[in-house]
Amino acid sequence: MSETVVHASGNVFIDLGYPPDEAAILQMRADLMADLRKWIKAKRLTQSKAAEILGVSQSRVSDLIRSKWERFSLEMLITLATRAGMHVTLKKAA
Repeated sequence: MSETVVHASGNVFIDLGYPPDEAAILQMRADLMADLRKWIKAKRLTQSKAAEILGVSQSRVSDLIRSKWERFSLEMLITLATRAGMHVTLKKAA
């Protein structure tokens, strides 16, 4: 039995079959959510304190912690990351 090895593209959403434009946005959203979760953990914030800093409800922070990515637009995640003191930029890959 031979195994087929498929090399990853670097974007899991492309690998899952999403069109490149949608995959790019989904990857950005996933990356920002991961960065926000790391920030909350590194600062040892409660969901309530994180919500206060980010200017959202505690339930929104809970959605963020539980990776409910479908509930966050890219624009909202950029806003939250900026409120967390992150510098968000968009770079075109070569």
